[in-house]
Amino acid sequence: MSVVRDLRVLLRLPHFRRLLVVRLLSQLSDGVFQVALAAYVVFSPEQQASPGAVASAMAVLLLPYSLFGPFTGVLLDRWRRRQVLLYCNLLRAALSCGTAGLILLHVPDWLFYLAALSVTGVNRFVLAGLSAALPRVVDAARLVTANSLTPTAGTLAAAIGGGAAFVVHLFVPAGSGADAATVLLGGFLYLCAGLSSLALGRDVLGPELIGNGPRLGAALASTARGLTDGLAHLRQRPTARQALTAMTAMRFCYGALTVTLLMLCRYAWSDPSDSGAGLALLGLAVGISAAGFFTAAIITPWATVRFGTAGWIAGCSAASAVLLPPLALTFTATPMLLAAFALGITTQGAKIATDTVMQTRVDDDYRGRVFSLYDVAFNVAFVGAAAVAALILPADGRSATLVLALSLIYAAVAAGVMRVERLTPEETGLRT
Repeated sequence: MSVVRDLRVLLRLPHFRRLLVVRLLSQLSDGVFQVALAAYVVFSPEQQASPGAVASAMAVLLLPYSLFGPFTGVLLDRWRRRQVLLYCNLLRAALSCGTAGLILLHVPDWLFYLAALSVTGVNRFVLAGLSAALPRVVDAARLVTANSLTPTAGTLAAAIGGGAAFVVHLFVPAGSGADAATVLLGGFLYLCAGLSSLALGRDVLGPELIGNGPRLGAALASTARGLTDGLAHLRQRPTARQALTAMTAMRFCYGALTVTLLMLCRYAWSDPSDSGAGLALLGLAVGISAAGFFTAAIITPWATVRFGTAGWIAGCSAASAVLLPPLALTFTATPMLLAAFALGITTQGAKIATDTVMQTRVDDDYRGRVFSLYDVAFNVAFVGAAAVAALILPADGRSATLVLALSLIYAAVAAGVMRVERLTPEETGLRT
């Protein structure tokens, strides 16, 4: 069945369509909020951001997820996922309003980061819940297509949200007023996302609850056992484990390149005193990368049938290894923007394949916990990459050493995936 025909069938499924609306509005809001954070931390006229400052901000906003990320999965396997999508988005709307107020009050950075962490922290429940709920609204035969459409559509929505945030900064004078207005826009969209989840029935998204499910205290008390069970389940699923390892390494590379791009936009490709120009360049890069994500959504279903899931993941990583040096070592805008497009295709293509492996090889009762562990691995890899980049990068973002090292990591991932599949094809079952 063609991709277009599959998409038409998916969009006829009412529960899938409603879940997609929730995802689009949620990630549209995320895009607005993320650009607001970037504008405040990196491109604010009052800030002189360094790679170390960017890495510190990423650590403050992302690393704590490794502490409570497992709680997300345990609770997602006990709470109605529809209710999670509703209440988490309403909570993020309220917290966004508070964060906007702190920006206007010019509070110390640590207090701003704490408020931002509260907004982005709740996001872990939303994204993990959306991924865990997808197999409840789509049959297994069309899950690859659904995984191509939904996360990529969400990423495109985030890019559009980022574009909306850039528009706010174009029309509002640079400073705390523009940053606060952008955060408030994100809060309004979070409210819309929460209300849209009411179109889904309370029990449509699962999980299957026994009675009324355990109380909150009992669920939290069982976190250690739930984590152990989730890890044990993942160990018994070599397909999922291998895909997760490969995607985590690719996420590390993407994180280091993100910091590089931020520094190039801020200091190398524009006048450092003109933060607006740097922010506009970043917006262009985000849009080009989103176009790569969209392209990946179109070609990945075909590619996984043609090359198998492992072959597609390995091919994406190998292509990244080959393309990165000639495009990135110039450290000029046009080749780097081409790299953003190419890596958008390879990164999203590998992620779609990995999501499909995780959803098809992990039992529904464990899916929330495993996706939370997946999410934690993503964040730890991204923060680790930012820390490494901070140690290597100069202020203007030009480091041939870092680019070449990342290319070698991509190559190692490709070789590792193909080696494991060749040695144990029956066990891994990665070819589809």
